[in-house]
Amino acid sequence: MRLDPTSLNLFLSVIEEGTIAAAAEREHIAAAAVSKRLSEIESILGTKLLTRTNRGVEPTSAGIALSALARRVLHELDDIAVQMREYATGIRGQVRIFANISAITQFLPREIRAFLADYPHVKVHLEEKISTVITKAVEENSADIGIFTEEPNGRKLELFPYHRDRLAIITPRNHLLASCNALTFEETLDFDYVGLHSGSAINRLLLKKATELNRNIKLRIQVTSYDALCLMVDSGLGIALLPEAVAQQYARILSICTVPLVEPWAERKITICVRSFEALPVAAQLLVGHLRAQEGKPA
Repeated sequence: MRLDPTSLNLFLSVIEEGTIAAAAEREHIAAAAVSKRLSEIESILGTKLLTRTNRGVEPTSAGIALSALARRVLHELDDIAVQMREYATGIRGQVRIFANISAITQFLPREIRAFLADYPHVKVHLEEKISTVITKAVEENSADIGIFTEEPNGRKLELFPYHRDRLAIITPRNHLLASCNALTFEETLDFDYVGLHSGSAINRLLLKKATELNRNIKLRIQVTSYDALCLMVDSGLGIALLPEAVAQQYARILSICTVPLVEPWAERKITICVRSFEALPVAAQLLVGHLRAQEGKPA
């Protein structure tokens, strides 16, 4: 079967105009070409679709049925064109983001909400991953966009600045360190720590900085989320290292205190990475542009 949209459209024009000549004029095509198309449709379908009369043409029962089907088909084809245009312009689409817990907790909820208010037909698939997994996934095209705490990784990715955060110490309110105005990292190493899981950027940073001081971290317990970490500190199991903005949120509802950490490395860069910005789907390019525009804005 070789029915095509042009032939169906000509068939509908003939029915609507009532004559082949009027349909040909409307569609800017020779009447003979219209007549030939109609004959081909009847030949393909094996049934008579139009009856010629002195007044022009009238559809047979089969022609009436085909006209209804043709209108539906042509409408669906138009809808395909509209939707594909929307994908091409970024109005529709799906974006895969892998982000670390710091970005998800501090920045992404508000910023993705603002983006989706402008592009409600874009679907954002967000997964929390550790930074090393994020950069690997972007390099292997398992994610369109990665958001991670910047550190040397040796991967060939395009990087864009996103936000900065600052780490602080959190303690139970009755802890010896709770009344301090500020702390160095070394001053905290005599106390038990609540740590995040082994692959987290904060946990790796703790171990690295302790090693540089020829000291050990007294990790009493390790957890997998900021919620669990703050609850463990609240229960008196130790102190912890956490982004200051996150710590301040939990300090309002738990019995914990936030103490600034006076170390140059306590300020961290949170970075956006992609394989190639030019190769991204349009919706992903729009989201990267939106996120980059948030650089430097408070959490």
